[in-house]
Amino acid sequence: DMWKQAVFRMVGSRSKLRPASRPKIVKKKSNKFVRFEADMWKRMNPAWRKPHGMDGRFRRHFKGTPKHVKIGYGSNKKTRFLMPDGFVKFVVNNVAELELLLMHNKKYACEIAHNVSARKRKVIVERADQLSIKVTNPDARLRSEEAE
Repeated sequence: DMWKQAVFRMVGSRSKLRPASRPKIVKKKSNKFVRFEADMWKRMNPAWRKPHGMDGRFRRHFKGTPKHVKIGYGSNKKTRFLMPDGFVKFVVNNVAELELLLMHNKKYACEIAHNVSARKRKVIVERADQLSIKVTNPDARLRSEEAE
């Protein structure tokens, strides 16, 4: 089993399903925008916050300060939510929701929600195989089942 996983990592995706089109994803900025001076304190969340300080040099765009979030850094609308394999993620909670992807299996890949039980996951993965829908996390919760 461990050998299979190692081979899977080397070969890549086991799924032979491919998207209808796979445009090149171009990111205008590779690193994340972090909150100004969030690296100075551990208690400060690095998630972006707009600066509001009265005299803040960052808000006033002084030379040598980091870049601000702007609309121009946005992704191309055609590639905005694409995963690297070219599919768009669609979260599925049950088989009925999986059926929605029947005609869209070349654009969307299903991801089974985190709170779905192992028993239901098995049913969803089998049905996705029949409908030839790619599942991004088909192996989740299977290891714990095999151990028991």
